Amino acid sequence: MIVDLHVHTTLGSPDSGLTPQNLVAEAKRLGLNGVILTEHHHQWDREKMLALAREHNIALFPALEVATDLGHVAVLGLDGYITGIYRAETLRRLVDENGGFIIALHPFRWFPTNPQPSLSQAAALPLVQLCDEIEVANGGCTTVENALAYRVAMSLGRRGVGGSDAHSVQGLGCYTTVFEREMETIQGLISELRAGRYYPAQGLLQGRLAPFVPAQ
Repeated sequence: MIVDLHVHTTLGSPDSGLTPQNLVAEAKRLGLNGVILTEHHHQWDREKMLALAREHNIALFPALEVATDLGHVAVLGLDGYITGIYRAETLRRLVDENGGFIIALHPFRWFPTNPQPSLSQAAALPLVQLCDEIEVANGGCTTVENALAYRVAMSLGRRGVGGSDAHSVQGLGCYTTVFEREMETIQGLISELRAGRYYPAQGLLQGRLAPFVPAQ
């Protein structure tokens, strides 16, 4: 199952120009089987999301991108934004209480423009330690930034995930996460993430889907 794990739409991200209808149409054209909706401010209405998913025969999963005091994360398993979750420790506690999952998003964006940390320093960052998984392939990051995230994930025994970080149809599906099993619900998605039955991928847009391996 091919999933774009990081997408923003006009329904929950003010900086996005991607409408829900354009999202599902382009996702289907590209061959995506699912999309995780990592909206900035609020999740979609669940019934509307399910109706759109059924109409177009594509899996849509609700999520949140939260700007915490340690960095940006994707939160799966919360029903919506809860006051105080910008504090990473509070977020971690609430996600654990609700059986959720946290992914560090573009954790090393901007690092290459400053003194780059060593692998051990990067792996020890509080954001990385807080999260259950690391986004190692992000469509808005440079090859250097993605490569560092990949090396950190491997050093910590994580599998890594991929997502486009698309805010328009441009770039949608450029990086993906391939799951071994089909999923229809957020609970099923979390279960598969916890089981480790997935890998980050590249090449969908070129018709050459393959596991993501950084160029550097």
